[in-house]
Amino acid sequence: MGHLKTHDDMSENLHAAAGWHARLELQFEASAGRTRLTHRRHDGPLLVQKSLHPEGDATCHVVLIHPPGGVASGDSLNLDVSLRDGAHALLTTPAAGKYYRRGPGGRARVTQCFDVAGAAALEWLPQENIFYPNAEVDLRTIVRVAEDARFIGWEIGCLGLPACDRSLEAGDLRLGFELWRAGRPLLLERLALDAQVLAPRWGMAGCAAFGTALFYPADAGTLGMAVEAAGNSRGNAVIACTLVDGVLACRALGGRADHLKHAFECVWSALRPALLGREAVKPRIWAT
Repeated sequence: MGHLKTHDDMSENLHAAAGWHARLELQFEASAGRTRLTHRRHDGPLLVQKSLHPEGDATCHVVLIHPPGGVASGDSLNLDVSLRDGAHALLTTPAAGKYYRRGPGGRARVTQCFDVAGAAALEWLPQENIFYPNAEVDLRTIVRVAEDARFIGWEIGCLGLPACDRSLEAGDLRLGFELWRAGRPLLLERLALDAQVLAPRWGMAGCAAFGTALFYPADAGTLGMAVEAAGNSRGNAVIACTLVDGVLACRALGGRADHLKHAFECVWSALRPALLGREAVKPRIWAT
């Protein structure tokens, strides 16, 4: 007896061929000392799970979710976030991002754009991304800040499934991070990862986890605080801190993504009061 195709069957076949296409637009505004999420629009599976004020009205914490649970072959996700004058937002995710192996849909593509207006502050602190064996991904993050805006952000990646003794294998990642101030580039970074760079010392040197944390604006004093905080963190992460054009970049390699995240949390906790005038308050979702 033949199988009668249901709507769900046809939806799965359509997704396999074309992938999910999702877009989320957010806008934050400050008024009377309170930052509010004033605009939210989404198309497809990319949503706000919760908007919170755990440290007072001035800072809005937002948890972003991707309901399918992972980014598959052919998926295309776009995140557009803008902060108006004086707003302060902290964005995070509830769990690790998962990028699955390449399938019939081709490369997965994710673009994240952030615009931070005058006297506004953005903290982009997502959980780590796990790039499954044979994943093919284009991931691009673009941050544009005004002259007197502030930005703290990190992105952490895990190559393959180390607990299962599997690396990225034949995967191919194209990762980019851009930081612009008043239309001029402060940092333009491109990272290409494939099988050729996983083992050599000039590449990943066998490390499964990598990450970059950025702090702006920074100075020599900020750099010293970051070096001290990174040195005091636990785990096997190796961290290098550099200061160029007012941007403090902390780049890390290690065997485990959670060790990198802990190290970045230590640096963030040490630097946040100096950069943003507020003590570090970890998003509640990190404790779940």
